[in-house]
Amino acid sequence: MSDETPEREPIGEDARIDALEERLSAAREREEQRNRPQVKGSDASYKAGNRALADLLGGLFGGVVVGWTIGWFFNLNPGALLVGLFLGIVVAFRNIIRTSSSGTDE
Repeated sequence: MSDETPEREPIGEDARIDALEERLSAAREREEQRNRPQVKGSDASYKAGNRALADLLGGLFGGVVVGWTIGWFFNLNPGALLVGLFLGIVVAFRNIIRTSSSGTDE
């Protein structure tokens, strides 16, 4: 019996390893793109500041208008105006707190 084993050629780069490396590089690229900060249009902080300002001014203006109108109809000015202003401030701050705690920009 001969103890001869056929010599094998050294295996070069395997096609499976090449495919795996391609998939890993594609996955790395997708991960880098996903982790990049996404800024569309204006900055998110700028939008949040504008939203808070609009809530504050809208609450104040709405409270004054509603308070003045109720006071004019029922002859309760300036008390109704002050109550409306106070309620407008409360609503404005409630909206600002609700928006800032939710963490979403709408």
